[in-house]
Amino acid sequence: MSYLELIEKKFKDFYASTDFDWRPLGEIGEFQRGKRFVKKDMRTEGFPCIHYGEMYTHYDVWAKEAKSYLDEELASKLRVAEYGDVIIVAAGETIEDIGKGTAWLGDTSVVIHDACFSYRSALNPKYVSYFLKTKIFHDQIKRHISSGKVSAINAKGLGKAKIPVLSLDIQAEIVHILDTFTEIGDELATELEARKKQYNYYCERLLTFKETQAEHKELGEIGEFQRGKRFVKKDMRTEGFPCIHYGEMYTHYDVWAKEAKSYLDEELASKLRVAEYGDVIIVAAGETIEDIGKGTAWLGDTSVVIHDACFSYRSALNPKYVSYFLKTKIFHDQIKRHISSGKVSAINAKGLGKAKIPVLPSFEQERIVAILDSFYTLTSSSIEGLPREIELRQQQYEYYRELLFSFPKAEVANHD
Repeated sequence: MSYLELIEKKFKDFYASTDFDWRPLGEIGEFQRGKRFVKKDMRTEGFPCIHYGEMYTHYDVWAKEAKSYLDEELASKLRVAEYGDVIIVAAGETIEDIGKGTAWLGDTSVVIHDACFSYRSALNPKYVSYFLKTKIFHDQIKRHISSGKVSAINAKGLGKAKIPVLSLDIQAEIVHILDTFTEIGDELATELEARKKQYNYYCERLLTFKETQAEHKELGEIGEFQRGKRFVKKDMRTEGFPCIHYGEMYTHYDVWAKEAKSYLDEELASKLRVAEYGDVIIVAAGETIEDIGKGTAWLGDTSVVIHDACFSYRSALNPKYVSYFLKTKIFHDQIKRHISSGKVSAINAKGLGKAKIPVLPSFEQERIVAILDSFYTLTSSSIEGLPREIELRQQQYEYYRELLFSFPKAEVANHD
């Protein structure tokens, strides 16, 4: 029996033989709302503080250090969370944003924003914080959240949510199990970041040649660019003729693709322009200069319609070799001078065509592609790389988090 199977059996047997007490948070602990400060008050040093917006971007189950600070004089007029308090965010853009918690385990107290509460009880703070991430908790507080331009909840609403009250030993054991999942996820994320840096390093190194090592030719000299034709997002469907909107190039596509994310009506598609197998689709407009030039080698079985903020590029070069080259600093340094800046940054075919690429024998292009493909698979693949492993571990963590809080008589938590 595996470790996880043992956990599942142990806790199911334990839950089945023990009577648990579900009690409202407001009955067993105290809430205190923070006081208002604004982002312009925040510093890089001083008295530690937590702004409610940081709760969504920076903080998770627990924290020992703050990201931001306040002037000591201002901080003295505000409210703080102490060691062992759980900081709970009480306002956000959506209902789903509300109730996220972080156990404060820092050496000093920390100022909290007025869109947050600190929660103090005799429970293990990390146990409470993990509980705040569960569906069991969020299902209870939904009815108490006021919705509008900003969704919010008050202390009374939070206090009505019931939590299973266990011995501190059992709380600690649950925390230990969930901490293990968190640590595994953190280790995988660190590994992924290191591999991405390695990938970027080799992408630059393998595609950097001196003039004496390889012939360099302008893209426009050895291939042809074709601009797409305009269509808008409301034209896009879930089936029909495959298409690529320029905005999707930033969010969905990477080095190569075999399938499109979106589709168009066949009649409309027949009036537009397409990329064929082996063409490289290059995005030519974006909000910043850095957005320009991202490329995807199209390796699909059918042609694909491209947006008018994209070009297709066709040459005798290996399309994935070209696409990897488009990721390099060498390429971007060359096209910067040809990008027009304004509300939208853009480049034309002439500007793209002036960038020089090392022209290598086909077998050498294939060798470089094979090396970079291995890094790409490891760092980007949703099927077999580290991102897939991270996703599976996250799903496993969420499953066991819900399981460990699924106590007998949990239905009582659904009633005030």
